[in-house]
Amino acid sequence: MKPFFVKLFSILTVHDKKFLALLIVISIAVSLIEMVGVGAILPFISVAGNFSTIHSTPYIESLYRFFGFTDDIDFVIALGMVLLAFYFLRSLLNLGYFYLLAKFSKGRYHLLAYRLFENYLGMSYRNFIDKNSADLSKAIINEAQNMTTLVSGLLLMLSEVFVVIFIYSAMLYINWKITLLLSVILVVNAFLLIMTVSRAIKKAGVSREEHQKKFFEIIQSSLGNFKMMKLTSNTQTILEQFDHASSGYAQANIRNETLIHFPRLFLEALGFGIIIFMVIYLVYKYQTDISGALPLISMFVLGLYRLMPSANRILSGYNQILFFKSSLDIIHNDLMYDAEKLQEVPITFNRSIQLDHVHFEYDEAKPVLNNINLSIAKGDSVAFIGESGSGKSTLIDLIIGLYRPKSGSISVDGVLLDERNIKAWRNKIGYIPQTIYLFDGTVAQNVAFGKPINTVKIQESLAQANILEFLEHQHEGIHTLVGEGGIKLSGGQRQRIAIARALYNDPEILVLDEATSALDTDTEAKIMEEIYRIGKTKTLIVIAHRLSTIEGCKYHYNLADFK
Repeated sequence: MKPFFVKLFSILTVHDKKFLALLIVISIAVSLIEMVGVGAILPFISVAGNFSTIHSTPYIESLYRFFGFTDDIDFVIALGMVLLAFYFLRSLLNLGYFYLLAKFSKGRYHLLAYRLFENYLGMSYRNFIDKNSADLSKAIINEAQNMTTLVSGLLLMLSEVFVVIFIYSAMLYINWKITLLLSVILVVNAFLLIMTVSRAIKKAGVSREEHQKKFFEIIQSSLGNFKMMKLTSNTQTILEQFDHASSGYAQANIRNETLIHFPRLFLEALGFGIIIFMVIYLVYKYQTDISGALPLISMFVLGLYRLMPSANRILSGYNQILFFKSSLDIIHNDLMYDAEKLQEVPITFNRSIQLDHVHFEYDEAKPVLNNINLSIAKGDSVAFIGESGSGKSTLIDLIIGLYRPKSGSISVDGVLLDERNIKAWRNKIGYIPQTIYLFDGTVAQNVAFGKPINTVKIQESLAQANILEFLEHQHEGIHTLVGEGGIKLSGGQRQRIAIARALYNDPEILVLDEATSALDTDTEAKIMEEIYRIGKTKTLIVIAHRLSTIEGCKYHYNLADFK
């Protein structure tokens, strides 16, 4: 288990670390100004209350003579104006510093969210199938945001630590005995707060992450299976699960929001209690009024007045870190995934695809494919058949470069498929899966699927898939809205748009992975007729359960024959 700061610094960029170093330098300067601000007001009040103090205090007398003052009133007014300007400047500097803190902490959200999304897109397909898409969404949307809160809490702690150090040093200089006594009292109480309140907040943070994870999973699975949910009338069970996850998440946040105020309220009461105790002690010890000790008491009152908010912010920052620590763990782990480092070396396909002694397994010692030897010539139409679970789709995923063999090799025209050329190889393939995903947009957007929209090419692809005429007569042509998941279209229409998507980049190889298994026999026959017509100029690889689907293929391979 890596330490907290190791994980944090491992996900910060070089620019982030430089920015953080700058913030630390600025926080030291701001802390020094804070200390001057605490110490400057009492001498001014003392001078204004008794002009003789100007000449009886060496450093004030030095200032008086250095600037050439001859009148005490002019000096006090000038000193007051300087202090007024100082406190306004102090406020502006603090505002600028808080802006930089916010820029650093909140600005990390965009960078973290982008890096997470980039890393997820760069995952190997093998790693991706082991992940839950709800967890990935939660990490980008929530955990990255929570991470900025954690960083904000850490920066707040750092800035206030310097304030405490400087003011504490001044209090030690004024009266080290009283300061040490106060230190013991504050440290003991801070320890008690950490052992009780902070532990409770940390526990609430773990609960928040667990319930939020379930929260996302329920939403995604329910809305993704809305039709089935309506048919089974299973909404009550789902609502009960959602209620448990949602209320658990809310309760964790309620505990955190309540407990996070406890240190401030406790420290305020403790601070006032210390001051009152000091007054009682001095009255009891000297058996008289404390007018002689007022300057000392006033200095400690001001010191505690400034220290208490700093101590509270340090504890609050610490508690924020505890509450959102799981976000750092999640983001760190997800950013540690090795993205595919693919080059774009061109590869040509003029002769054949060759599989030599290919072995693949998802789990150790449980082979899915073993010793596969196969050659697919350019222009061939090849069908793979076999029982469910026999490895047909896995074999296709190996051929199109989504998986890498555990042993053996796949080559194209004698050139080994590897990280150098596999990206170029994938660009030669038009893939039509069993489950068609159409996002909520137009037909044109779904066919282009993130690539630049070329209206002519889209219309040609739709015409090849035999759906352009229907869209133009019955809907809005290529501008037809398909609805989320293509819900506004029939199964056969969605399948034809998927074919158009596969044809959009004019691929050399067309792959159908049980692409028509969900269609009725007549619709499947029509679509397969269109595919065989289109596939005459391409290499065609088909997986199907129905033998009627693969009648047009030149070669048929049963995976049972490779065992």
